[in-house]
Amino acid sequence: MREIIGGIVLNAVRLLRPFAFFLMLAAAGCHAQSASEGGGKLPPELARRVEILIRSKTSLPPNYDVVIGPRAHSDVPGFDEIVVLFSAEGKTSKPMTFLLSTDGKTLAQFSKFDISKDPKELVSAEGRPARGGPANAPVVIVGYDDLECPFCAKMHAQIFPALTERYKDQVRIVYRDFPLDQHPWAVRAAVDANCLAAQSAPGYWNLVDYIHAHAADMGGAEKTLAKANETLDTLTKEEGKRQKVNEAALNACIEKQDDTAVKVSVKQATDLGVDSTPALFINGERLEGAVPMEYVYRMIDKALVAAGQTPPPPSSPAPQSAPAAGTPGQPVPPAGSHQ
Repeated sequence: MREIIGGIVLNAVRLLRPFAFFLMLAAAGCHAQSASEGGGKLPPELARRVEILIRSKTSLPPNYDVVIGPRAHSDVPGFDEIVVLFSAEGKTSKPMTFLLSTDGKTLAQFSKFDISKDPKELVSAEGRPARGGPANAPVVIVGYDDLECPFCAKMHAQIFPALTERYKDQVRIVYRDFPLDQHPWAVRAAVDANCLAAQSAPGYWNLVDYIHAHAADMGGAEKTLAKANETLDTLTKEEGKRQKVNEAALNACIEKQDDTAVKVSVKQATDLGVDSTPALFINGERLEGAVPMEYVYRMIDKALVAAGQTPPPPSSPAPQSAPAAGTPGQPVPPAGSHQ
């Protein structure tokens, strides 16, 4: 039990939070209320049994008062709602809702979650350059990426060749930005890549491939932020020329360094509970950290089955070494098609 509100009010009944479980009241059934009257204050004897059970399950200190509200209608058949407050020294906790059976013999608490939405729709791939399968691919992987993150680079080097070989057009992949504060040039890399993405999806992926493969060299021999930024801008402009984009627009975007979209992406990731990279969402299911490819395969196979698709047969483990990287100024070709 942890104290809250300036160390006065406990985060009471935290132990009662996990999903659903039922707390049986004392078995003296002859004293229990036989049925709900449709609302109203609890009889003192029933309120006392509820309070004693809550105190015993939470180790609530004796100086804390427990205030139990009246019954109210709930949407759970056979149960009413009661609201419980905890207070001490003039401070009061947030209200906590319990369920009390209509016969007064069972107290319950559970967490209710909305699963009406397809998890695939909770993490959007809209507006981002994609590689792999078409827009209607049965599995969409949204990766939150930091271009300066060595673990991201390791996963990036493995994931695309492996997934393209195994799943062909069944999987579509997009990246969203999540540059970490401890990586000094990660935001600039994201902004530059997005400037190129606005005009060329293939150019975006070529640039991302190259940056991930050469992140350790980005600061030059001096390992300075200024040199890293200069190199990133140069690589972006050179790739823009290869893709025959509007160079004036690209150069203006690079010069402006507007990180608004990057901040929005970071906020979205944070709201989803992301706090490290790499983080993948496979049809909405989260997978964080650099993990073995068989874990990724397992999640994709399950997503395919849920979508009514047949996963490919098992294959040999993905190679652990990174594919050969291009020479400076010549990004490696992307693995898989660009959409």
